[in-house]
Amino acid sequence: MSKYTNFPEPGDDHNPFQDPAVTQHSSNTEYATLDLYNPFDNKNGPPPPAYAATAPSAPQPVVPATTPPSRTTPTEPRNYGTSFTPQTAVNATTAELLRKQEELEKKARELERRERELDSHALGPGATRQNNWPPLPSFCPVGPCFYQDINMEISQSFQRTVSIMYYYWMFTACTLVFNLMSCLSLFCVDTSGGVGLGLAILWVLLFTPCSFVCWYRPVYKAFRSDSSFNFFAFFFIFFVQVIFYVIMTIGIPGWGFSGWIVSLAALKTSVPVGVIMMLNSILFTAQAAMGVVLLKRVHSLYRQTGASFVKAQAEFATGVMSNQAVRQAAASATASAAQGAFTGAAR
Repeated sequence: MSKYTNFPEPGDDHNPFQDPAVTQHSSNTEYATLDLYNPFDNKNGPPPPAYAATAPSAPQPVVPATTPPSRTTPTEPRNYGTSFTPQTAVNATTAELLRKQEELEKKARELERRERELDSHALGPGATRQNNWPPLPSFCPVGPCFYQDINMEISQSFQRTVSIMYYYWMFTACTLVFNLMSCLSLFCVDTSGGVGLGLAILWVLLFTPCSFVCWYRPVYKAFRSDSSFNFFAFFFIFFVQVIFYVIMTIGIPGWGFSGWIVSLAALKTSVPVGVIMMLNSILFTAQAAMGVVLLKRVHSLYRQTGASFVKAQAEFATGVMSNQAVRQAAASATASAAQGAFTGAAR
């Protein structure tokens, strides 16, 4: 049996550690064992390959654990602290942009005012711009009577109000023309209304130019030059005009206004004519209501401009004394009075 195996017989005195395979392995220093390798002997050199493969990895640095934020209850207010959040930065930037925008708008208004002053000085004391209103064709024998440029002469903060007043004047003129057509239609079915037709023609010819000159031009010049006198002239004349608009809305028979009384009476004569006159009554009602609203709006702006009755008196006195015709009339009256007094004293 011993010839087939390498194991010794039980009776042989055999040392298992003297086996050639074990002895060969023990003499090879390439493989580290606990008996042959001490990691504390060579501190600077690397460990053998076998030991390096099984060497434990370097310990990871200990990171101190942060205390988790305490959760707040739904009713407990959160303490956000005074940290500078992105929303705070956005709010600060928006406020800064709004402030700069206000400064730029003030500078733009100031530059616009100075530009108007320079233009007025460049024209000279006695020179005026070429009139452009009403816009008449070149072949018309009558030329424009006024110069009007809202974008140029009126401050930007008042341009909208002046434009609305101009469109309101155009609306009143168109309403008067429609009133003339209503009275003409009533005259066609009832020839006894000739007086109303004649007065309707008179109102168109009278109110259209007079309203432009008497209350629109004053409010235009008031916002153009911050004139207290023109403000007061506008308030007085426009208030009287609004009273006339209320009378137009009522429609007193024989006054030439297609108001509610005349319109309802015309329905008995002719339904189509009555309907036309009722449409005119609606326009008169809207005209009166808009007049009251615009009067209050201009008055609110007047209080913001710093105008007063004392300034209006001073402007009136200055304007009267600066008028060449008034000065000549006053000088002639003074000379005549002085001559009469001297002649009386000589006698």
